[in-house]
Amino acid sequence: MKITDVTVYLAKEWRTFCFVVIDTDEGIYGLGEAGLTGRELAVQCAIEHFKPLLIGQDPFRIEHIWQMLYRGGFFPAQRVLTSAMAAIDVALWDIKGKALGVPIYELMGGLVRDKVVT
Repeated sequence: MKITDVTVYLAKEWRTFCFVVIDTDEGIYGLGEAGLTGRELAVQCAIEHFKPLLIGQDPFRIEHIWQMLYRGGFFPAQRVLTSAMAAIDVALWDIKGKALGVPIYELMGGLVRDKVVT
């Protein structure tokens, strides 16, 4: 499986939300959200900057991709770039979970609680 496209969507509600969709050659897509309120346009540009680095990568190599994005520039990533990386990271976990037929929480250690304490 390979990453074929990376698309960023901004949705204006009570604040602007920044979503990333990562597509693969097997028709599986992943969805992630960046949470840096007030800097959504910068995050959008950061994701678009990362796009050529992501195209052709194996989406299952999540840690490799994270390290490449974080350490790939002259300066280590900070606020805007790490927010973009977080959205990409969640989208990659979403792809992996869908491909393996399990929810993401199963990939990250399994269910913790049987119910929500109110």
